[in-house]
Amino acid sequence: MIKIIKRFFQFLIILLFVTLILRSFFIAAYKIPTGSMKNTLLPGDFLIISKADYKLTTPRTIPFTQIKIPHVTLLNLSKPKLYDVIVFKFPDKNYRNKKDRNLNLIKRIVGLPGDTLQIINRDLYLNYNRIDSPLNIYYPDSKMLSDGIRENGIFPHNKKWNTDNYGPLIIPQKGDVIKLNLKNIKYWRRLIDEDTDSSGVSVEGSVININGNPARKYTLKQDYYFVMGDNRENSLDSRFWGFVPENHILGKALIIYWSVNLDTTYNTFKEFYNTIRFSRILLGIR
Repeated sequence: MIKIIKRFFQFLIILLFVTLILRSFFIAAYKIPTGSMKNTLLPGDFLIISKADYKLTTPRTIPFTQIKIPHVTLLNLSKPKLYDVIVFKFPDKNYRNKKDRNLNLIKRIVGLPGDTLQIINRDLYLNYNRIDSPLNIYYPDSKMLSDGIRENGIFPHNKKWNTDNYGPLIIPQKGDVIKLNLKNIKYWRRLIDEDTDSSGVSVEGSVININGNPARKYTLKQDYYFVMGDNRENSLDSRFWGFVPENHILGKALIIYWSVNLDTTYNTFKEFYNTIRFSRILLGIR
């Protein structure tokens, strides 16, 4: 009996160790809280995220907590691809809604570093060529906004763009040299703040400083991505707050391991059973 108990505890320790390794380096779980990815993902979907699809890093948080810790990249494996569905840290630390700044979001990559992106009458164009949208893209039966009409909160704030007619916009990439002046520093300031690890950008009169030193240009240290929700009319995405830095990407969404209907209340086990969306369990994410 003692041997059985000893083996049982040995098994638990090994299981805990394996779980810790997997959670720290390879996979994570994520719950879909909103309908911004409808019809691909629904509120109440629980996902497995591959943390090692693009790069292998040390843990960003203490395991099984939300306490953030410094991390380093151990190995670069691959680059994010067009139409990958990714989970990432909200990229704008100065965004007007403080609640959104601490969120992890899930969206689809629709523009890669160096691409010129444009939306014309809801159709996506990359490098001035129209590209096919994923099959699950959702548009409600709403009136399309015309070209030249500025939508409130759109990025960048000096353009007469909207969610249906947007751009053209060049997506920054590593190595790009940005020439800075007082007219464009407002546009580039947030990007440079996220790109550098030090004190960031300040403006004193007619002088632009980066990390306390006067600067007339800046070379980007990482790649950037443009993302949108599949529910194109109900998604807070790059059209409103800009680009996703590569070091903000937490992983690639792989599979739905559990799904329940959050719009349905239940008081009994039978009612709970009826909220389970069995057809979505173990569904791969495309």
